[in-house]
Amino acid sequence: MLSTAATKRGERHSILPIPGGPVRRRTCESVTRLDYRRLMKAITYTEYGPPDVLKLTEVEKPTPMDNEVLIRVLVASVNPLDWRVLRGKPFFIRLLMGGLRRPKATRPGADVAGKVEAVGRSVTGLKPGDEVFGTCRGSFAEFACAPEEKLALKPAGISFEEAAALPVAAISALQALRDKGGIRPGQKVLIDGASGGVGTFAIQIAKQFGADVTAVCSTGNVERARSLGADHVIDYKREDFTKSGQRYDLIVAANSHRPIFDYRRALTRDGTYVMIGGGWSQIFQALLLGPLLSWIGSRKMTFFMARITRTDLAFLGDLLADGKIVPVLDRRYPLRDVAEAVRYLEDGHAKGKVVITVEHREA
Repeated sequence: MLSTAATKRGERHSILPIPGGPVRRRTCESVTRLDYRRLMKAITYTEYGPPDVLKLTEVEKPTPMDNEVLIRVLVASVNPLDWRVLRGKPFFIRLLMGGLRRPKATRPGADVAGKVEAVGRSVTGLKPGDEVFGTCRGSFAEFACAPEEKLALKPAGISFEEAAALPVAAISALQALRDKGGIRPGQKVLIDGASGGVGTFAIQIAKQFGADVTAVCSTGNVERARSLGADHVIDYKREDFTKSGQRYDLIVAANSHRPIFDYRRALTRDGTYVMIGGGWSQIFQALLLGPLLSWIGSRKMTFFMARITRTDLAFLGDLLADGKIVPVLDRRYPLRDVAEAVRYLEDGHAKGKVVITVEHREA
């Protein structure tokens, strides 16, 4: 006889009592058609570690809170934060996310695109059947809940894969350039790490603001950077832009692996450096030294994390629908292979976005 173990937000994991042994989570293969309506497939993990700790399991469908929407997930996408939180390193990330010894949130994934399945009583702008994209908790699953303000209607002319590639990466690029960088037409803007999810969007968005864009990437990505609109492309394996003598009004580091002083040297007198992602050493430098360097000089050195808003989601959706930006989709993985997708992204060679496709069982 099947029993359940209560978890947060009213969800239950399906477990099977074993005589004389511990209770264990039930695997996907044991689900019956009678379970279909209340159970779903989801990626979960109960300990910090490498991608191997991610497991495909059966859990109860979540129930949306008053201000939330239940989404039938069709496509999700992977971001660097997914593997950083999964590893739980460095230790301070556990303080930020909760769960010092074990993860408090056991369902990974943020970017999502799908259809509204149900809405909470306070939701007014969305209804069942609407096609949406945005961010949520636990998007590596058949269903997930998201606050209404973290979602936008998907434009009719774009695919679910394209929509799922947008939220975290494209909003990070947009807000870094527009809000933190104060980008203006005619400025010289350099994108370091121009071949990843954030970088490929940053090239295109910077061009939409009328900037003169220099992209920094590896040899194999030079032509792609040009095709996305970069005015100049630097192959970092052949040239060090921090020693070229060229100065930039704005540098956005989508994947920073240089000392903060190198970036400072490449800025104009009143230039701005915005770090979005990179190595932990570079993150600590931006957090600890950035404010000091900004205070003692005219150059601004900042670290930045995006804030997902419906307004910016809709803005980016319109740019995509109008053909003004295009997501670079590198690889597609089915839900069962999320661990492989996260491992591929963590290895650092993704060319654009990695998406997760979710197939649903028929009733």
